Amino acid sequence: MKITAQELNRSTLARQLLLRREPLGVAEAVRRVVALQAQQAASPYLALWNRTTDFDPAALDAAFTGYEVVKATLMRITLHAVHADDHRTFREAVEPTLRGGRLDSRFTATGLTLDDADVLVPALLGHADRPRTAAELEAWLGERLGERLGAPPGPGAWRGLRGYAPLLHVPTGTPWSFGPRPSYVAAGSWPGLRDKEASGAALARLIVRYLEGFGPASVADMAQFALVQRGRVREALKVLAGGLDVLAGPDGVELYDVPGAPRPDGDTPAPPRLMAMWDSTLLAYADRSRILPPDYRRLAIRINGDVLPTLLVDGYVAGVWRPVDEGIEARAFHPLSEETWAGLAAEARSLTALLAGREAGVYSRYGHWWAKLPPSAEVRVLPGA
Repeated sequence: MKITAQELNRSTLARQLLLRREPLGVAEAVRRVVALQAQQAASPYLALWNRTTDFDPAALDAAFTGYEVVKATLMRITLHAVHADDHRTFREAVEPTLRGGRLDSRFTATGLTLDDADVLVPALLGHADRPRTAAELEAWLGERLGERLGAPPGPGAWRGLRGYAPLLHVPTGTPWSFGPRPSYVAAGSWPGLRDKEASGAALARLIVRYLEGFGPASVADMAQFALVQRGRVREALKVLAGGLDVLAGPDGVELYDVPGAPRPDGDTPAPPRLMAMWDSTLLAYADRSRILPPDYRRLAIRINGDVLPTLLVDGYVAGVWRPVDEGIEARAFHPLSEETWAGLAAEARSLTALLAGREAGVYSRYGHWWAKLPPSAEVRVLPGA
């Protein structure tokens, strides 16, 4: 079976709830879309506003507070918001990546070894059996290690352990549940840590969940999403053999998918959207052209990796946006129809109403990128609510 590039785009939009907003509660919406990038605290809120009807940010506050939706370091060693039921599977699947990426030379330069980390993590989780601030946990680590090392451990020790240990971020307040000074709590007991068999089985489950939210996808796409070796993905696919559909992509690359998942026609209408910074759809693939045209990649994704809030038009990135006093400033990378501008204006009114109750100048710390963007085909200020 073959699938076209346009059909791949619409498959992603359907599974990511971007063909139409769905009447879902926040926990179920997060489960449906699998994982939301969450290194910027506002982004999960804007992502769900784009995807659900009558989105109430207070509902996501409550889901975070009740740990129905949890925020943790997971895929690609970045912060994600995921359904609580998925967290352990995802964490075990990416265990080798987190170990190699966080217990690195900066960790061992403090005088600690990987064996030390294996002793410290259970003790750290025991200490974090209730919410602890980062400062409290770093002080605990200093007291535990200072005498042995002859000096307080360097910042690489805490950096490594906080990224490697299975810790959840604790909501700390307004406007978006998580502030600049994080607190943590242990996610629970983790017999799967360093267990290759458990990690391999978890990766197979992660691949199924990934395909449910982002498929069809190639081996390279799966490896990119989780930031794992392609060889690990291929081994996991052997476990799943016979249970997945295999398709031929537009460039002849073999793609995998879960049976029965939506694959809409390529001409299915796709409404305009004002996407959050670091929206997962822009980062979930090795081949990002499914959503992000190659000519626009360096415009939407800056040299340091910042992924700007984007305009999604007919299913593809067509520009970027930022809040201004009068509403939303939209920069289009190519000319847009008046009908499209009208659709974006309606989205801008809804978005400014959401932001007014939380943070009208969301993402303002990233405003310096606008001065570095080349001239746009069109720039309009879309009035707020």
